Amino acid sequence: VAFIWQKVNTEVIPMLVREAMTGHAEYIPSDTTLKRAAEKMRELDCGFLPLGDSPEGKLLGVITDRDIVIRGIAEGFDPVATTVDRIKSDKVLYCFQDDDLVEAARSMHDMQVYRLVVLDNMEDKKLCGVISLGDITRHHQAALASEAVEGIVAAA
Repeated sequence: VAFIWQKVNTEVIPMLVREAMTGHAEYIPSDTTLKRAAEKMRELDCGFLPLGDSPEGKLLGVITDRDIVIRGIAEGFDPVATTVDRIKSDKVLYCFQDDDLVEAARSMHDMQVYRLVVLDNMEDKKLCGVISLGDITRHHQAALASEAVEGIVAAA
């Protein structure tokens, strides 16, 4: 499915990722149990947590609520004893805070994901937030988010 930007160009307000992202993202250690990760998701009202152990902020992977259920619980892992590093996703899809929001949405469409980790810059590559289709929609970019979702859903 081709991403047809012409449909939304008149409705898209130029914006950087930093203007729409959810900031204040924080790492959880890779030795966090599945139960504690699920509790943290409940506390933060989210379904996605980045993993990192080092003070310099190296991203080690991500864990989603779906990972916990499908790769953890459904596979018989004990949520109290199993740590997130056992079932994490190593492939981290990301963008930078100064990227154009349209490009981030295009990446979500092309990679068929609903969110991207946001890094500060190419040199430091430190976590500074997460951008989701919900964030894009909340910033009056519904047409842009809708276009990205069409590609994600069509591929499913």
